[in-house]
Amino acid sequence: MKILLVGEYSNVHATLAEALRQLGHQVTVISNGDFFKDYPRDIDVARKPGKLGGIQLMLKLYALLPQLQGYDVVQLINPMFFELKAERLFWFYRYLRKHNKRLFLGAFGMDYYWVHTCTYEKPLRYSDFNIGDKVRTDAEATYYQHDWLGTSKERLNKMIAQDCDGIIAGLYEYWACYQPQFADKTCFIPFPIRMPAESCTVRCDTSKTIIFIGINRQRSAYKGTDIMLQAAIDVTTKHPDKMKLVKVESVPFAQYQKLMEGSDAILDQLYAYTPSMNPLLAMSKGIICIGGGEPENYGIINENELRPIINVAPTYDSVFHELEKLVLNPDRIPELKRQSVEYVRKHHDYLKVARQYLDFWTK
Repeated sequence: MKILLVGEYSNVHATLAEALRQLGHQVTVISNGDFFKDYPRDIDVARKPGKLGGIQLMLKLYALLPQLQGYDVVQLINPMFFELKAERLFWFYRYLRKHNKRLFLGAFGMDYYWVHTCTYEKPLRYSDFNIGDKVRTDAEATYYQHDWLGTSKERLNKMIAQDCDGIIAGLYEYWACYQPQFADKTCFIPFPIRMPAESCTVRCDTSKTIIFIGINRQRSAYKGTDIMLQAAIDVTTKHPDKMKLVKVESVPFAQYQKLMEGSDAILDQLYAYTPSMNPLLAMSKGIICIGGGEPENYGIINENELRPIINVAPTYDSVFHELEKLVLNPDRIPELKRQSVEYVRKHHDYLKVARQYLDFWTK
């Protein structure tokens, strides 16, 4: 098949494209590389700052139109698939819809259904927008509510969701927000991960537990990284002889991967039910995820045996407790590392995931 993947989040489309090519398909990825993360793509549509940058991007996209037609499958990473105002994207969506056979929407991150459902209907015990029945009021959560609710982004998302051929959710959380309204065309497919050639599942140095945390400065409070970081600092202060903290801030993906190497565990996304791309990549390398591992995560993939993720409640106390318990009991680490690798191989191997996409696209 001839496949066009539009946009990028956390290396999802670049990894999926690699797998699809291995399976014999012709794939083009057009994206901005997910901003500073700079993921691979075939056609670069990164926007330069300011109004002039927007005009230049529009002109470039118009010039690229002949390359954006004639595909068997087009998949959008998000309703905001190019770095343009939502008002501009209605036209580009209709062009893609008209000049290609089938079009699918990814439910992989921030969009109207995620914001609205978590803010008002609250199907999750906690999320980026609610803790129980209470709506979060931190600046970043409020910003996204104003950005997506009652705006042209909401109208664009609704139009695409209703019009497209199918919706693929990459996490249980996103599936829970789309499935009730679009049960006939929403599918959950795990994120794709390319397994490394070798995985270090045995600790070579047991003197200190090495904990890794990656920080996106722009989304630290929203994702709960600030709370996780403080808990990690406090555990390190309490047990300096047993734990080492490695902190990385807003670096490109290639550098991020190298800095992660050799860690025992990664702290990631306090408000998640499910591990996303970065912790899954870490798990594939034998690095334990401390973050989202709720029962729903295991349930949606029918996993009844492996429990590699150290699940935490969205509180400082929970993170501190679980982290301290790990560093004081390093004998747990080899088995959790082994299970982490097995979990990713079993459910997220990029070739297996690519076949699931192909099945859904052609169903």
